[in-house]
Amino acid sequence: MSRIINPESAGKQRTQLSKAIVLAVRELARQKDVSAETRDLASFIAMALQVIADGIEVSVTAWEKRDYWIKADKFRMEWMWAGQIAEKMRASILSEDWGSVALLSAQTAQKLAKIKVSENHRLGKPWVGAFEQLKKAG
Repeated sequence: MSRIINPESAGKQRTQLSKAIVLAVRELARQKDVSAETRDLASFIAMALQVIADGIEVSVTAWEKRDYWIKADKFRMEWMWAGQIAEKMRASILSEDWGSVALLSAQTAQKLAKIKVSENHRLGKPWVGAFEQLKKAG
């Protein structure tokens, strides 16, 4: 019997979300004033970072089963920032602290600087309606 491969793995999801976050940070940087789209963009970034942070343990579990402890710990440390920024950004959005949101989105852009998103991407606008979801979640 062959192995079952999950095409929707945590790694693939992390890659897709990282590209979408880079796109949202670019779009957020273009915003002149606080609007519904600004709120959606910031909310999407916060929620996507939280999904990435939640998926880290799923990724390292396989390595730990094979006794790759150092690799697992290095990966955890490499992505630790995602959950921290997600929580700070979420709090900043809900308290309408847009200066902090701008600072946190700049930090996110630095962390994801190596990720390239082509102009002909097929990601669309995944942030539409994200602010309402963020308010419902917390």
